[in-house]
Amino acid sequence: MIQFNFKRNLILSFTFFVVVIAQSFAQEKAKPIFKDGEAQIVPAFDTPDKWLRHDLWVETSFDTDGDGKLDRMHVSVTRPFQTETEGLKLPIIYETSPYYAGTAGTAPGTFWDVKHEVGQIPPVARIHPDVKRTGTRPIISNSLIRDWVKRGYIIVHSSSPGTGLSDGSPTVGGINESLAPKAVIEWLSGKDNGYTSREGNEKVKAYWSTGKVGMTGTSYNGTLPVAAATTGVEGLKAIIPVAPNTSYYHYYRSNGLIRNPGGYLGEDVDVLYDFIHSGAEEKRAYSNKTVRDGEMAKGMDRVTGDYNDFWAGRDYLNAMKPMKAALLMSHGFNDWNVMPEHSYRIYKAAEAKGLPVQIYYHQGGHGGPPPMTMMNRWFTRFLFDIDNGVEKEPKARIVREKDTNANPTLYADYPNPDASDVKLYLGAGGNTAGKLLTAKATNQNTEKLTDDVSFSGKDLAKAEKSDNRLVYVTPILKEAVHLSGLAQITVKLASNKPAANFSVWLVALPWTEGTGVKLMDNVITRGWADPQNNKSLTKSAPLVPGKFYDLKFNLQPDDQIIPAGKQIGLMIFSSDKEFTLWPKAGTEISIDLNGTTLTLPVVGGASALEKAIK
Repeated sequence: MIQFNFKRNLILSFTFFVVVIAQSFAQEKAKPIFKDGEAQIVPAFDTPDKWLRHDLWVETSFDTDGDGKLDRMHVSVTRPFQTETEGLKLPIIYETSPYYAGTAGTAPGTFWDVKHEVGQIPPVARIHPDVKRTGTRPIISNSLIRDWVKRGYIIVHSSSPGTGLSDGSPTVGGINESLAPKAVIEWLSGKDNGYTSREGNEKVKAYWSTGKVGMTGTSYNGTLPVAAATTGVEGLKAIIPVAPNTSYYHYYRSNGLIRNPGGYLGEDVDVLYDFIHSGAEEKRAYSNKTVRDGEMAKGMDRVTGDYNDFWAGRDYLNAMKPMKAALLMSHGFNDWNVMPEHSYRIYKAAEAKGLPVQIYYHQGGHGGPPPMTMMNRWFTRFLFDIDNGVEKEPKARIVREKDTNANPTLYADYPNPDASDVKLYLGAGGNTAGKLLTAKATNQNTEKLTDDVSFSGKDLAKAEKSDNRLVYVTPILKEAVHLSGLAQITVKLASNKPAANFSVWLVALPWTEGTGVKLMDNVITRGWADPQNNKSLTKSAPLVPGKFYDLKFNLQPDDQIIPAGKQIGLMIFSSDKEFTLWPKAGTEISIDLNGTTLTLPVVGGASALEKAIK
């Protein structure tokens, strides 16, 4: 009897021990941790040597390489090992790109020749470089993984159509660049369209995914989250585009004018096509003929610069209706490559739809993501469903002039709700320095400038006197003036030729240079337009020499505080050496001062500006 009780107690003790150990192991299973509304680093996930990295192909709904089969996108996955050993399911942060497998060079002749008259066919055909594909399976990219896997996210990358090991053709904004990430997101949300190989039939499923996907990326990689979101795909819950190109027309044209992105004179949509075309060599000839030398050659129109169906199909503002994803947008006010209007127009459209939105603007150039804490809170809210209140926070964060990018100032919205339009009028003397007036002057004469692209905008702004530009300035500011939103120019002009470039800079004078001086210390914002499009963006007409036309357009969005001691200056000129075509010198443009105004978005309105200049 004693022996039996001993055995029974031993069995019970052992069973209890097993249960305790099992419970202990169960309690120790890795899981995401949240604090102050942010996903925290989990030591069990911060094990790069144990991360699972593998690749696969996702079948899409289109065939753009002409082989009669639906295109498949090359996809790679990086995930914590616990998604395999412990059955853990996690949300996804996804980046897709046309750049992962290498790009073409920029040898002489790659870009269009800009040395010709406005409205003429470019005189020299450009060359078409080939891309030598790079990369080693299964890794497509290492971006994002160091920051996010350890916080409990799975990172997914894919190569865009016609790049890397993905099927298809690049279209630079065509519909397949929206449908490709849609197909990947659908696979991540449970659709049975994943394969272990590019051409095989063996299926693979995303059993480790919660089905909630967020996207981010910079430049072209920031464009593609917007493209995916416009499809309305259910699994895409949040996007963080950084400096996205949201309209290829706005990237390569301005108000009807052939206008290059800053630093890339002569680039156009077909140049970018060649730059990214790293797909299968045996399929490139078909894509070149069909897309680059077919659709693009017929639609891009480097003669008139008009907005047409080709460009409308590459403008994501036209496709916003299905969008459901929460949007955190990021951009630099001095990004003269992908200009700040690209983020502004999509942000305002998403806001009008009632979507959760925030915008982060800094004072720098191209790129620049939001601070990590902003991104973390955004993804935590919409991918983990942690109610951290981000959608109730102020919508706009602006990095002020002397602050670091990690220290933005919060505002209720952008533009600043306290800003209102103030109209300024022109006073004579623009070849030296005319005046910007708060009251309209009467019976003024016209003033004239002569185009000469050999002078840069900087040269013209610095010049005390010039026949090649007109400048009109406020009195010296006694107090700082805060501008927030869209400045607009309304101009009455005439040209002595049927076509001309027309450029406008808003500058802070006197122009300063030296150590520590930034572009924004001198250039407030800029804008360009084609006078031939004075009535319509979709149809231009040659100018009648000597006849005056009314032209109105916005300058690029800005939020900047112009310090006391400066003057706000409106500079009007013709060819902009950094951005426009380079016609021969000599075109004359006349400005009717009585019919020309500048509207500034001033925080505090007219009273704030009056106080600063009196």
